[in-house]
Amino acid sequence: MTLGVQLRHPSPVTPVTSVRQTPQFRGVCRMSRGATLRVLAVVPARGGSVGVPLKNLAPVGGSPLVARAVRACVRAKLVDEVVVSTDHAGIAEVARAAGATVIDRPEELSGGTASSESAVLHALDHTPDVPDVVILVQCTSAFIDPADLDDAIAKVLDGSADVVFSGLETHEFLWSVNGAGVNHDPSHRPRRQDREPQFRETGAFYVMRAEGLREYGHRFFGTVAVQRVSPHHAVEVDTPEDLEIVRALAPFVDRPEPIDVDAVITDFDGVHTDDRAYVDQDGREMVAVSRSDGMGISLLRRSGVKLMIMSTEHNPVVAARARKLGVPVLQGLTDKRTVLRDWLAIEGIDPARVAYVGNDVNDLGPMSDVGWPVTVPDAHPKVRAAARTVLTRPGGAGAVRELCDRVLAARPADEKVTGGTAPRAELRLAPVARPVQIGDALIGAGQPVYVIGEIGINHNGDLDIARRLIDVAAEAGCQAVKFQKRTPEICVPLEQRDQIRQTPWGEMTYMEYKLRTEFGLEEYSQIAEHCRKRGLHWFASPWDVPSVEFLESMDVVTHKVASASVTDLELLRALAATGKPIILSTGMSTLEEIDQAVELLGTSKLVLMHATSTYPLPPEEANLRTITTLQERYGVPVGYSGHERGLQISLAAVTLGAVTVERHITLDRTMWGSDHAASLEPAGLEHLVRDIRIIETALGDGVKRVFPGEQAPKSRLRRVTV
Repeated sequence: MTLGVQLRHPSPVTPVTSVRQTPQFRGVCRMSRGATLRVLAVVPARGGSVGVPLKNLAPVGGSPLVARAVRACVRAKLVDEVVVSTDHAGIAEVARAAGATVIDRPEELSGGTASSESAVLHALDHTPDVPDVVILVQCTSAFIDPADLDDAIAKVLDGSADVVFSGLETHEFLWSVNGAGVNHDPSHRPRRQDREPQFRETGAFYVMRAEGLREYGHRFFGTVAVQRVSPHHAVEVDTPEDLEIVRALAPFVDRPEPIDVDAVITDFDGVHTDDRAYVDQDGREMVAVSRSDGMGISLLRRSGVKLMIMSTEHNPVVAARARKLGVPVLQGLTDKRTVLRDWLAIEGIDPARVAYVGNDVNDLGPMSDVGWPVTVPDAHPKVRAAARTVLTRPGGAGAVRELCDRVLAARPADEKVTGGTAPRAELRLAPVARPVQIGDALIGAGQPVYVIGEIGINHNGDLDIARRLIDVAAEAGCQAVKFQKRTPEICVPLEQRDQIRQTPWGEMTYMEYKLRTEFGLEEYSQIAEHCRKRGLHWFASPWDVPSVEFLESMDVVTHKVASASVTDLELLRALAATGKPIILSTGMSTLEEIDQAVELLGTSKLVLMHATSTYPLPPEEANLRTITTLQERYGVPVGYSGHERGLQISLAAVTLGAVTVERHITLDRTMWGSDHAASLEPAGLEHLVRDIRIIETALGDGVKRVFPGEQAPKSRLRRVTV
C-alpha cells in the first residue's frame, strides 16, 4: 500500500509543484515510457560516523551493513546497477565483493555535514549513462526487502509518483518538549481504528526520478508516495543500542539461504546434543543425538566438504559419536579460536568459506573468524547476536542435519553426492561400499551376485506350489527365496474388503481371498524346513508390524521392505528394532522419501534395491543408471529388483554394479494371479543365473594384462617397429 501526497512547501532550491503541473516532468514521463528504462541504486557509505565508529562495516547477521545494503539492491529485479559512494578503502573492498561499483567520494563531500543527496548527485555526475530513476539506499537500515524496492521503483517508472520512500505505518501520539500535542489534540484522543494512519520514514530507501533530483537538489519533489514496509524492517542504526537490536533481530528476520562453504566445524554439546547429559550410578554419561544428523553428515562428506568437531570437553561420548559419524574430533580445547586458525592454515581453507556452529560464549572467538557463524535457537543471547544465521532446529533435534541440507543446497549439482566427480550420466561402476552379511552370504561388490527368487504370492495359497517354486530356485542356482507376509485385517482397506472377486476357488470377497492365500505358522514352518534342505535362505516382505513380529519368531535371516512400504514409518521403526539386515526396495519413491527411510533404518546393515514398480516393466522405465545414483548417495550395496519380461535388463543391472538381483518366479506365466505375467518360468530363471555368473567372470578385476590365450596370437601377429 502507498500513500500519495502533493508537496506544497518550498524545497531548499525552488518551489515544489506537482508532477502533473510541470511540463518538463510530463516530457520526462513520455520519454521514459518510450525508451529502455534504467535504474541506478546509490549507497552512500562514509568511513566516519559519530554514533557508531565505522558503522557501515559493522557486521549484522555475519555481514557488514554496507554489504547487506548492496545485496538487497542486487537482488531487486528492477535495479540495473548498484554504486557505493565512499571515502574508505575497507568499505570499498566490501562493497565490490558484494557486487557494487565503487565511486570515490571527494573530501568535500565526506564530512559529517555533507548531505546524502550530495553523494547521490556526485554519483550521477560520474555515471556514464543517465538513469531514469535513482535510488538513495542507506546502510543504516539492515533489513531492506528487495521486493519493497521493486514495488517502489515500479510506482516511479509507471508515473504514479515522482518520489517513493520507505515508511512505517504508525498510530503513535507525538508530543513536543514543552508538553504540546504535535499530531493530536490532547483534549480529544480518538481510538486507533478511528484515526487515519500516519507514516514514519524508516530511512531505508528513497526512489526518485533522476532529473527531478537534479533540478531540485533534494529527495522530495513532485508527487510523493510511501512504500509501506514491515515493522521488522524498520529499525535504523544510529546508536550502539540500535546496532545491538538489529544484531539480535537478524537471525529471525533474515531469510534462510544456502550456505556456500568448503568446511563445517561444529561444537558438540548443545549442537549435536540438547546440552543435557544423563549420568548413571557409575558416573558414566550418555547424551541424546538425532539420527538424522548422521545422514546429513554422510551426504556432506561425500560432497567434498571438510568436517571437524571441536569440544572443550574431553569425553568418550564425544569421541564415540565422532567415530560413528566418521568425522575427526579435537577435544579438551581451551582456545578454540587458535586451534581453528591453525587447522584452517594446515588445510589451506579460506576462513570466509567456513561455517562454525556454536551455542555458548566459548564459541564467540571461532565464530568471529569465519564467514558463516551459525548457531542454534536456544543458544546464549550473545552467540545468537553474533551469528549470521540461526538454525530452526535445536541441538540434538536435527540442527546438524538442517545445516548440512543448507550447505548441500549451495553445492553444484554434480558435487552434492559425488564429491565433484564425473557426471552421473557417465556409465561407470560406483565406489565400493562395505558388504552386508546375510546368513552365510556377503552382499556387496566383489562378492557373488545374491540372486533372489521372489515367490511372493505366486504360491496362490498352495503349500505344494510353494515347495515346487523353492525347488525351481535351488536348481537354478539362487541363494534365496522371498515371500510376502500380511495381516489382512490390517492391510486390506475397508472399501475393498467386500468387493467380489472371481478366483480359482469360486466367487468370494476380496477379504476372503486374501485370507485364503495367506500362509501362517504351519505353512512357514514347512517352508523353512524345505529351504534348509535345499540350501536356500528364505525371508519375506512384511506389510505390517504384526507380520514383522511373526517373521522374527521364525528367525529369518533378513527382512525385505517392499516399495509400497518405503513411507510406512511405523513399519520401518519395527524393522530397525530387529537389528537384522534390511533389503529396501525403492520403487515409486522419491529421493527424499528414500532419505527418510534410510535415516530410520541406518546404513550399517542396509542393502538398497533399485526398482520401478510397473508390472510388467517397459525398458524405457527401467532407468538402470539409478543404481549408480543410489550407490553414491547412500554408500551402501545396491541391487536390482526387476519386473520386466526377459533377462536383458537384469543382466545390464549386474554390469552396472548391482550386487543382488531379485525376480519374481512362477511355474507358468499363464497361472491365475496378479504377479505371474511379470515372472520368470523355471527355464528363464536358470538362464538368468547362468548369465549372471558369466558376466561376473567376464567383468574381471580391471587390471590390464596379457592373458595366456593371447600369447600365441601375440607371437604370431605382433609387429614391433622403431
